Amino acid sequence: MLVPMETGLAEFVKTALLIVGALFPIVNPLGNVPIFLTLTEGFTSDMRTVLARKIALNGFALLVTSILIGTNILAFFGISLPVVQVGGGMVVIATGWGLLNRRDEVDGREEPQPSVGASDLSSRAFYPLTLPLTVGPGTISVAITLGANRPPGNEPHWSYLTAAILGATAIAISIYFSYRFAQSLARVLGETSMNVIVRLSSFILLCIGVQIGWNGVSALLHSVLARP
Repeated sequence: MLVPMETGLAEFVKTALLIVGALFPIVNPLGNVPIFLTLTEGFTSDMRTVLARKIALNGFALLVTSILIGTNILAFFGISLPVVQVGGGMVVIATGWGLLNRRDEVDGREEPQPSVGASDLSSRAFYPLTLPLTVGPGTISVAITLGANRPPGNEPHWSYLTAAILGATAIAISIYFSYRFAQSLARVLGETSMNVIVRLSSFILLCIGVQIGWNGVSALLHSVLARP
């Protein structure tokens, strides 16, 4: 049976907006700007531009993969979503704790690091800047959940695929522009304000890691206690 065009378009827009609305607050690229600057301390503006592009592309790939085939990947390896939350929460906790104990020095100035090459930028762009900072375990678990709750049947499949790609693209664009102009934001706010924001953001990141881990532990305990 064919789906009316109006109904298909409405579902397409609804799905795209749902993906953006669910993922954008968790990705929170603007809130990650101070931490991004801390982790790229001493990098030139050109290096940070390259990193912003790579992080956006990495984030797009992770989001699309998690939405479309995340449940299949977990099933293939025999991993449950709560286990992903526990493991990912531990990684986020470690990242947040490390940032809390860094020295105060975030002003967005260009102090190049000659030892950083193209391969180093690519490596750092994925870990820790893409995972777990930008697209962390919380984002991935939500994306997998969105994919698991897709409408059943074959008819809306390509429409859902397009909506997922569009939603992930919107998130990736917001990531790129937030990190691309991170230095300009740092100059406007000033060094003292940025250092305060970094500490607060690091603490929030630590708390997010604890919450993600606790969600996983709670789900695992509930599954154990629910057994007869």
